[in-house]
Amino acid sequence: MAWQRKLGRPTDQRKAILRNLVTSLIQYERIETTEARAKEIKAIADSLISLAVKECDNFTTKQVKVSSAVLDSKGKKITKSKKSKNDNSYDVVEREESTEMKPVDSPSRLSARRKMISWLYKVKDQNGKNINLANKLMDEIGPRYKEKNRTSGFVRMYRMGPRRGDAAEMVILELIKD
Repeated sequence: MAWQRKLGRPTDQRKAILRNLVTSLIQYERIETTEARAKEIKAIADSLISLAVKECDNFTTKQVKVSSAVLDSKGKKITKSKKSKNDNSYDVVEREESTEMKPVDSPSRLSARRKMISWLYKVKDQNGKNINLANKLMDEIGPRYKEKNRTSGFVRMYRMGPRRGDAAEMVILELIKD
């Protein structure tokens, strides 16, 4: 017996559908799909969230030097004119250095993050900025369920009835809020 439903698709299409639906579930925390797909997604999402719960606090912080451009009041970079050895002039952006505390993943957290990234597509918000869903899992969703002492059962299915047209059983899949 196969460990996964075939969903009537070739392997590459099936994996793409599952990745897309898991990505949407993590991004929006609620999706509507068919029952067979939902059962597959639920297992995948539960394993990713349990990884996030297990590894959400497993990091250290490190002091890092950061160099950034100096900006004027309008938000433009300030430049200086310099001369080269050949007496050519060119513009150089003024920079300032500061130190920041950055989180550094432990090896097991890095491995968990890579496993999450293998299941999640890159997505953008309405403004066109990239959203890192692995960070969302580690920083928002993982700590939310850490206090509940759960190992699974992070996703809930609600049946909606048959879909009009092909009578496929439809469900709403959502992350549990409590």
